[in-house]
Amino acid sequence: MTDVLHLTGTVVVDDDTELTDAWVVDGRLTLTAPAGADHARTLAGWVLPGLVDVHCHVGLGPHGEVDAEEALVQAKADRDAGTLLIRDAGSPMDNRWVQARDDLPRLIRAGHHLARPKRYLRHYGLELDDVADLPQAVAEQARFGDGWVKIVADWIDRSEGAASDLRPLWPADVLTDAVAAAHENGARVTAHAFSHEVVDALLDAGVDGIEHGTGMDADQMAEVARRGIPVTPTLLQVSFFDRFAEQAGERYPLFGERMRRMHARRYEQVRAFHDAGVALLMGSDAGGTIAHGSLPEELAEVVRAGVPTHDVLAAASWRARRMLGVPGIEEGASADVVVYDADPRADVTATARPTAVVLRGRPY
Repeated sequence: MTDVLHLTGTVVVDDDTELTDAWVVDGRLTLTAPAGADHARTLAGWVLPGLVDVHCHVGLGPHGEVDAEEALVQAKADRDAGTLLIRDAGSPMDNRWVQARDDLPRLIRAGHHLARPKRYLRHYGLELDDVADLPQAVAEQARFGDGWVKIVADWIDRSEGAASDLRPLWPADVLTDAVAAAHENGARVTAHAFSHEVVDALLDAGVDGIEHGTGMDADQMAEVARRGIPVTPTLLQVSFFDRFAEQAGERYPLFGERMRRMHARRYEQVRAFHDAGVALLMGSDAGGTIAHGSLPEELAEVVRAGVPTHDVLAAASWRARRMLGVPGIEEGASADVVVYDADPRADVTATARPTAVVLRGRPY
């Protein structure tokens, strides 16, 4: 007899739909009681589609690419925290091997970050010597990845001495050609954007997502909301901005002051996104200096900023899955769910205490 798993309690499908029961048979969900249901193992509580981390870097450490053993530890930490779907927002590692392992989260890859020499963190991404090479590089990453490309759109330019500050990496016309190249190759583009100045060029280029968005003003937020462009606020990362300012010291005072301002208003910024109707996605920015498995901490930070808990959970689960084209809880879908002993839509801290994680039908 096929083993059957019974999910019962409150089964959250989406914003409008709850069920009392679902079952897992051969790794797949069914919403009607199957043969063998009377003898099924039961997992009870609040059952949600597996969490989604849309800004995560499997294979990235503080100094660049890590080995496969460390990347395996990273991916398992995400899984055990309930993150069962990752959009990898750029990695120096060719991490396609993660997709072949049934015990690791589902992975949608954005290929390698695209940046410029001395204009991003060393050893993190592909560095293009000539800005004119960006469209071709984007086309290559679009073919290498899984429908997404990650562009680093701004970073400090240290060549200006005391006047150094965040500056766009790419001319506006090159950005436009690059986004078009991605679209021609069936991929969407998401862009690292700290500064205010870079956002208009990204919007003019037709970008499909914005990471961080710390410098966006009200008009830009309104336009992003109108177009339905998702923003991933990465508050765990932004919490380090005061440290970046301290490191800048007296050598780069303008940059330091800007980072302090954005750090001080980080919660206000995220509330403003929500109030403007911006579609928010949740991303831990794990990899580099942030530990994997940190998505529940990120969710708590976004709630602390003033975004309703229900919206935060939706953005980290069924809404993100819809945006990425990956099923949640529906007939025949892969059984990728997380079970909690309290409703995380009411108490976000419950996400840090999953009672069961079910990936491809296997409980962890």
